[in-house]
Amino acid sequence: MNLMRTRFAPSPTGELHLGNARTALYAALLARSAGGVFLLRIEDTDAARSLLIHEKSLIADLHWLGLNWNEGPDCGGLHGPYRQSERTRHYAEFYARIEAEDRCYPCFCTEEELERHRVAQRAAGQPPRYPGTCARLSRAKIEGRHTTRPASLRLRVPPGLTLEFTDLVRGAQSFRSDDLGDFVIRRSDGSPAFLFANAVDDSLMGVTHVLRGADHLSNTPRQQLILAALGLPVPKYGHLSLILGTDGAPLSKRHGARSLRELREAGYLPEAVLNHLARLGHTYGETNPLTLDQLASAFSLTHLSHAPAHHDEGALRHWQRETLAIADWVRLWNWLPTEIHDLVPVADRELFIAAVRPNLLLPVDGLYWARIIYGENLEITPEARTVITATGVEFHGAALRILTEHGSDFKAFTNALKKATGTHGPTLFHPLRAALTGTLIGPELAKLWNLIPAAQIRQRLTAGI
Repeated sequence: MNLMRTRFAPSPTGELHLGNARTALYAALLARSAGGVFLLRIEDTDAARSLLIHEKSLIADLHWLGLNWNEGPDCGGLHGPYRQSERTRHYAEFYARIEAEDRCYPCFCTEEELERHRVAQRAAGQPPRYPGTCARLSRAKIEGRHTTRPASLRLRVPPGLTLEFTDLVRGAQSFRSDDLGDFVIRRSDGSPAFLFANAVDDSLMGVTHVLRGADHLSNTPRQQLILAALGLPVPKYGHLSLILGTDGAPLSKRHGARSLRELREAGYLPEAVLNHLARLGHTYGETNPLTLDQLASAFSLTHLSHAPAHHDEGALRHWQRETLAIADWVRLWNWLPTEIHDLVPVADRELFIAAVRPNLLLPVDGLYWARIIYGENLEITPEARTVITATGVEFHGAALRILTEHGSDFKAFTNALKKATGTHGPTLFHPLRAALTGTLIGPELAKLWNLIPAAQIRQRLTAGI
């Protein structure tokens, strides 16, 4: 009975983005760190926007990230069903209970009427809250209005209460019930409001710890009132810092933020994304990439930051390079585009990965270097062309002569070229790299020397002349 239970409860209305992915990760890490249970629940009560294709996509994204759950729509469990669209019977029972106890009432106010009240309250410096227009309607008026317009259902919020709880991340929190007003728990179309279904399902599923974004903080006192009215256990809540862009604005596409699907299709490795997300609001002493188990072992609620986290594409690229640096070469080969198979000989594959690994970020980079090393038509950048021209004919002529004698030994070749031309350091290697690769930066030249076919080395040095 004391087993920790956490959950991730997304709505299948779009792709899984970094903020929701981090919430899922932290909930999974918290459960794993305590030897508890992590469950997945699909909150699909918004029938117009919830699509099965989105549900399948987010499940695939979470599995790609390495997250697995003990209970969920795809694996079942003792507390199912795990889609809210399949739990309407539970909600109906609880609605009937609180209606019978007069803890709620139907509301016939239109959105236009409610907006006028909100505008007036803001103008008066008051927090927007429902003014209680329908709270005392007689039975006759209620029955009469039911025939002309649909009604939502509002919870009666007792006045004068101070609602307090200790947030798992932010500490002591306090809200006044007078600032909340009577709020909607069932929409006018008969579907359960998020506040209601979310709270009821957490309690019925035995969730003990809820981690979610800071934008849900004000929902907590409302959900406490719902569960108190129903006589259901209340979980502990923790509200995670929001993720912002580098300019301090909410994270969006203009900051380069992408969905997990987009990151996966671009070629980011799951371990890289995992380590990036894990550090967006949680401090880890270890600066090397960590496995999911290692992240869980070091995870602590006390290490979660109150301040907003900042997503930086540079940090994501850092973790990608760190992951690539330690990945098995066979895995990296299979990660590269299939077009590369026609360029790199089978015997060269491991050497190719060893040579270009430090210069890889995404799979397309491997294809870029394969074309440079093995391609017949070398493209030379303007900067490389300038270096080749400035070096002069004598350098490349000497290189061609020495190639015949020392072509198989890069060190012997460069030592002989140094002696013959009187060049060393950058004045030796820059023009050589420019002629052989068409660029001034790239993998270690000695490793490329063993990969570029001998005939192409000769042809490129000749082209340099």
